Amino acid sequence: MKLKLLLVFLFIVTIHTTIYSQLTGRPKAGAITKVVKFKPPVVKTYLGKNSDTAQVTTEEATQLVGLPLNVTDAKNNSYTISSYQFLYKKKSAIENEQTGKKEVTYTTVSNLFKITPLPDLWKNNIAGSLQKDEELYFFDVIVQDKLNRRFFAPELKIKVK
Repeated sequence: MKLKLLLVFLFIVTIHTTIYSQLTGRPKAGAITKVVKFKPPVVKTYLGKNSDTAQVTTEEATQLVGLPLNVTDAKNNSYTISSYQFLYKKKSAIENEQTGKKEVTYTTVSNLFKITPLPDLWKNNIAGSLQKDEELYFFDVIVQDKLNRRFFAPELKIKVK
């Protein structure tokens, strides 16, 4: 008898909960709600007038290091840069201990930045020693739109010729 009363009570509570949630407009527990997917706009990343992969002279590269990174779409709307990673591929020479000849080698330094342009320390170190065949590489560029939605922007590689 107690089991029957318990089952009837649970049935009434379930019915009451279902009717109440329908009347108040709230989704039922476990109900799937449709989320509108965000399709990021097509954007380009610029440093000065350069985008994608560009080749510049050492003088141009020295000037570019001090410029802010920009991200815009086809309608020329600008986007706020949240963060980006920057890699500097530096050319140097070492002496081969076995042959005694000089050999070209590359070292890389990289960091995550949340401001643009690069900090003064980075600008000064890079601008004072740029050489042919070095690279400035901006990647993992994260931007946000006016509704604070974040998305990735294309990478940018500057090669010094």
